[in-house]
Amino acid sequence: KVRDQVRHLLRVARQEHRRSPLIDAAITTIRSCLGRAERAGESDELMGIEGEAGAAYWSAFPDLLLPEVEILWRPKGRSRRPPKDACNALLSFLYSLLYRDVVAAILVVGLEPSLGFHHRARSQAYPLAEDVMELFRVPLVDLPVVASLNRRQWTVEHVQDCGPGGWLLTEPGRRQAIRIYEERKAETWKHPVTGYSLSYARLIELEVRLLEKEYTGR
Repeated sequence: KVRDQVRHLLRVARQEHRRSPLIDAAITTIRSCLGRAERAGESDELMGIEGEAGAAYWSAFPDLLLPEVEILWRPKGRSRRPPKDACNALLSFLYSLLYRDVVAAILVVGLEPSLGFHHRARSQAYPLAEDVMELFRVPLVDLPVVASLNRRQWTVEHVQDCGPGGWLLTEPGRRQAIRIYEERKAETWKHPVTGYSLSYARLIELEVRLLEKEYTGR
């Protein structure tokens, strides 16, 4: 996930007119985190590095949006439970769809979703699903969110402020989010291990099957 985050920022930084001090600073921090992640000796150390990289990434995330994006949809950092703005409501909803698909793939393959290797059981979420999700957060959620916001596909009718309950997508907002997510899942990507292209929907199950082969030594 951390590698995907820095690639996302670099893609924007290559466009000189869209670079910003926040993006440059985040790239520097995340690159440092990547080097340390390769040398991490245990899960707790790795998760701490991931958290540091994530903080840098989300600090620069608003600068990935074009100036034309309405202020309503410009995030104020990353917030969850509840989302504190419209963009975070969109991100959280799409991450929930990704989580659902990852859990389904884990069950299809026959692994136990409550037994993760980095995440711990701290909520109702399955740790193994949270582990596998990391591979897909940027390509299946972050990239299409930024692209759809920059295309100005989102309006005031797609979200509502629920006060203490945070921000939530409306019914039209959820329909549009599901459509964008499903369209992204249908796109193909060449897997570096297998060498052939699959849709992202198939890739989720493939990654779980590769994990099962790793567990069983096959």
